[in-house]
Amino acid sequence: MELRQLRYFLTVAEELHFGRAAERLHIVQSAVSQQLRRLERELGAELFARSTRVVRLTEAGDRLLPYAREMLALQARAREAIDELRVERATTVRLGTSSGLGVRLDAVLTAFTRLASHAQLELVTGSTEERLAQVRAGDLDAALLRGERTAPGLELQPLWQDALMAALPADHELAARETIELAQLAELPLRLSPRSRNPALHDLVMHSCRSAGYTPALGPEFTNDQDTLAAIGHGTPSWTVFYAPHVGQLHVPGVAFRPLSGPTPVMRTYLAVRNGPPRAALRALIDACHATVGAGAVAGPGSAV
Repeated sequence: MELRQLRYFLTVAEELHFGRAAERLHIVQSAVSQQLRRLERELGAELFARSTRVVRLTEAGDRLLPYAREMLALQARAREAIDELRVERATTVRLGTSSGLGVRLDAVLTAFTRLASHAQLELVTGSTEERLAQVRAGDLDAALLRGERTAPGLELQPLWQDALMAALPADHELAARETIELAQLAELPLRLSPRSRNPALHDLVMHSCRSAGYTPALGPEFTNDQDTLAAIGHGTPSWTVFYAPHVGQLHVPGVAFRPLSGPTPVMRTYLAVRNGPPRAALRALIDACHATVGAGAVAGPGSAV
């Protein structure tokens, strides 16, 4: 039993005329008759009593009628559900985000709402490799990520640069300075995520410290913002780094955030998208990301903390 046959059956049942039913269906009358004969053979019962002047439903046809209507109505609702999903996907953009974006993400969200008020932006977290894989597979429309890398099959659009700031005990003598030179932190243990978890940040900090003339003594690993900052503020003196746009959202008693210099560690953020022309909603996201670049390319010394 095919939906097409049920549609033909329902149309003939409504018209009680094969010619008019064929006109409604935009097919020839013989095709209608042929499909209904096949349906009758499958069911083992005649659905219409036919004569030269009258077509009427048989008892079997009358019993089939409500089920045919129900099945075709279900088909219509199924199509509507898929159409709704297609519309939702067309107006929803899934963006993979990176930790520590702070006010940068706020600026992107504001600009996206201004450029595409009809669209929705869904934020998705995950490791860098997970986000890149999801962009390749089409599960994400785009992903924000930090640090230079190769990403075959994807386009990496350079966005803003953010400086790193030091987080250290507020009662440490260096916290009294407006800006801290990296070399001045050589005696303090550095809390840093392992390279396997965040290679771009790990390499940037280690390279910057070596450029300042020392290899930092690594203390306990950076686990998460809350626990690491609590340990810095109330435990054995140590330090770590945060992206400057994130610092304004961190208010931890006992911890001071200070800009770094000599050299100033700076990280570039990229937007990863698939190659090819983007749909309208994704284009709005790309434009929103680039619109935030002009709001200060590098946040560093002199930033409010």
